[in-house]
Parts: sequence; structure tokens; C-alpha cells
Amino acid sequence: MFKKLPGDETRRLVSTTPDTAVVFRPAVVHTPAIIAILIYVCRVLAGLVRLVWKHPIALAVVVTPGVIWYLYGWPWVLALVNAVVAAGSIWTLFDRASFRRVITLRLLAFWRCFWVYRRHWQPVMIVSGLGRHLHGRDYLPRLVKVTCDDWADVVTVKMLSGQAVEDWTDRTDHLAHGFGATSCRVTVAKAGRLVLTFPRNDPLAAPLPSLPVPASAEVGPVEIGRCEDGSPWRLNVHGTHVLVAGATGSGKGSVIWSTIRALLPAVRAGLVELWALDPKLMELSYGRALFGDRYAATPEKCADLLKEAVRVMQERAARFAGVRRSHTPTAEDPFILIIVDEVAFLTAYQPDRQLRQEITAALATLTTQGRAVGVGVLAALQDPRKEVMNIRNLFPDKIALRLDESEQVDMVLGEGARDRGAHADLISPCPDLGAGVGYVRLENNPDPVRVRAAYVSDADIRDMVAEYAEWGEAA
Repeated sequence: MFKKLPGDETRRLVSTTPDTAVVFRPAVVHTPAIIAILIYVCRVLAGLVRLVWKHPIALAVVVTPGVIWYLYGWPWVLALVNAVVAAGSIWTLFDRASFRRVITLRLLAFWRCFWVYRRHWQPVMIVSGLGRHLHGRDYLPRLVKVTCDDWADVVTVKMLSGQAVEDWTDRTDHLAHGFGATSCRVTVAKAGRLVLTFPRNDPLAAPLPSLPVPASAEVGPVEIGRCEDGSPWRLNVHGTHVLVAGATGSGKGSVIWSTIRALLPAVRAGLVELWALDPKLMELSYGRALFGDRYAATPEKCADLLKEAVRVMQERAARFAGVRRSHTPTAEDPFILIIVDEVAFLTAYQPDRQLRQEITAALATLTTQGRAVGVGVLAALQDPRKEVMNIRNLFPDKIALRLDESEQVDMVLGEGARDRGAHADLISPCPDLGAGVGYVRLENNPDPVRVRAAYVSDADIRDMVAEYAEWGEAA
């Protein structure tokens, strides 16, 4: 005897008779053909509207020649192509950047959207675990749009309901290799939407020569290198504190000397004072004349210089109290930048325990109270562990150059920075490829930015000393 059961009732059946056959026939709801056709037509029309809205240039390039050929014949198509090529050549000749932005990059985005991302979207999502295959149907995150700039593809994605950002940051390697990119970075656009960045090339592959000394006195964000998107890397040292961490040979000196170089006109104008602590007696001593009597090398002199900085800070705070809440550099109250080349030697490796405690206390006081009165700290170290630098969280802005271990990335840049794409442990140890390359995480932005500092050679430092030493001594 056969019994017809709907749904999943067969799972709850227990049969003790071997010859009993159970036939499962699921309930079938017949959708009228007209409704199915209407749904299909609506989807096609919606897809065409999205295509026209997102890729008007590419669609015009594909459709217009076909329409003209059909209406007027191939000679008119040939004439149109020649006219377009001529107009494009003239446009490129006079304004290459705008032609690339308006035409070239949009056509590239159209091509990569369909040939790279949509073609591989379903298998990459399923294999990486970001999509689901349930009851014979694929549930995939939606590819919203693809845009291109000079160095990367920017892919906007709508997540599946119930997914979290961590589901994507844990699979950046899967995404990068699945779409043929060297890396993938995940940032949050808004609730439910992510932006995936897939680099096509590396603008930071070649070393950067030293930047020209600014023509005007700049105290705000100063240019010291280049960001991965090709824009200038401007480091803000006034009104904040900066920690630079990196292994030996990672390029900490490039960050320090590029900052000093950019501030020299302001030093000449009397708006900035550079105070240098150089316990290794190697990096900053080469330009010692730039600092005048604000240079210290021995631990005892470093402690005295830090105490003097604390005294100046407290004196300013007493004068500013109730009068102003922020500092504007002037000749009477210049911005003071305290540069510490190897801060761990003073805070962890110093054998004199009392001296070590005094230095740590002074640095902690400066980093907690100095920014409002115009006293900033730029500190560099090799080992970012807590027991080596227990006040690293007092530095709002952090730079991670090449590091030895993946765990150190989050120690420097904060929890989750490596999952967001800050692979400082994978930077090449080759000086030409990796020196000065790093990731920056600013106080007001949790997403790391890949950068490269310009290299300031010994000859550049000698020229700086020859031209600006007298102002450093005068300060």
C-alpha cells in the first residue's frame, strides 16, 4: 500500500515492515505563466536600467555603432569611429587626466565588472563560505557596483542578512586569490554594505626620493611621502602624538627625517622647535646641528631634556588656562616637537631603574597633556610589546612599518587592523622594495592606509644642516 505524505513527514516515519514503500510527493504550487513572464520581464527591464545608470559610457560604445550600422550602413560607423578617435586624441593631448578619469577608467570598470567579478562571483562566494547553497538555491551577497581608479578596483557589496564584517575580513585571502589580486581590504561603507579594494598595481613599489623643502612655513599636516592611491601622505604632528614602529631597516629614519625636512621652514620662521633624543647615537646625530642645545644622547641628558619639556608644557598650561583651549604656533609659543629615535631603550632597556621610571613618567605626562599646549612627541621603536612600551596607547596616531610577527600589527595599530588589510608583517625586507613602506592608522579613522615615506639621504641631511643649522642653534 502506498501512502502520499506532504512536506518532511517522511523523516518522522518509522517502518517495521521491510516491504512497506513510502512515496514522498511534495506539495506543488502552480504559478500562472503570465505571472512568471511578468516577473522575468520586470527583472530584465530593471537590469537594463541599472546597466544604463552604472555604465553609460561603455553601453554607448557598444550600442551606438550597432544602431548606426543598422540604420545607415557601415560607412557611417567608420566615420563615427574616426571622429571619436580624433576627439579622444585631442582630449588626451590637452587633458590626459580628465580623459582617463571620465572615459578610460569607466570602460575599465565595465570590463572588469563583467569579465572578472560577475564571471567568478558565484564560485568565489560559495567556496569561500560567504555564500550559501540551500535547498538547491544559491544565496549570494549582491555585487552592487565596481569602480576603478589608477591603482585598484573598488567593489561595493551588499552582505547577506545575518553576516558580519568579520565574516569578510577573515576571508580576505580567499577573495584576493579568487579574483586574481595580490590583496584585498575590507572597509564598511554603511550598515549592510562593504567596500572591497583589490589593488591592480603598486604605486609604492619604487623608492621615493626626498621631497623638496616646502617654500612656506608649514606646521599643520606636512607632506612626507605618498599614499597607495597616489595622493600625498601628510603627517599631522601638531596637535597629536605619533608612534612609529618597525623592525631594523624598515625605514623609521625615513619617517623621522622627512618630517624634520618638511618642518625646516617653520623652524626658520620661529614657529617650530625640534628637540631630539638620540640614545643610539646614530640616526639623529648626523644632523645634530639642526637641534642646537635641544639634543640629548645619554640617558641622563634625555631625562633632563624631557623634564624641561614637561616644565615648558606646564608653564604654558598655566598661562592658557581659561584663555584658550588649543595651541596656535607663534614666535612666543612655538610648537615643540620632541623626536625620540629609539624610545624602548629609554623606557625598557635602560638598566637604571629610577632613570627609566623618570623617563617613562615624563613621556606619559607629555603624551597626555602636551597636545593642547603645542608640545608633540614623535617616537620610534622596534619592539611594540606592552612590556617594552607600556604607554603606546597614549599615541593617537600610529605608523606600522615592516614588523617581524603578525601579532605585532594589532599591537601597534589596534585590534583588528591586520584583518582590515594592514599586512605590515608581509612587507618585503629588501630595502628597495620595503624600506619606508608601512600602514597608518589615525585617531579618527580605524581603517589603515598604506603609505611610503620619502628617503632622505646623507647628502640631503648635509644640505639641510648647511642651510638651516644656524636657526636650530638659535632656537
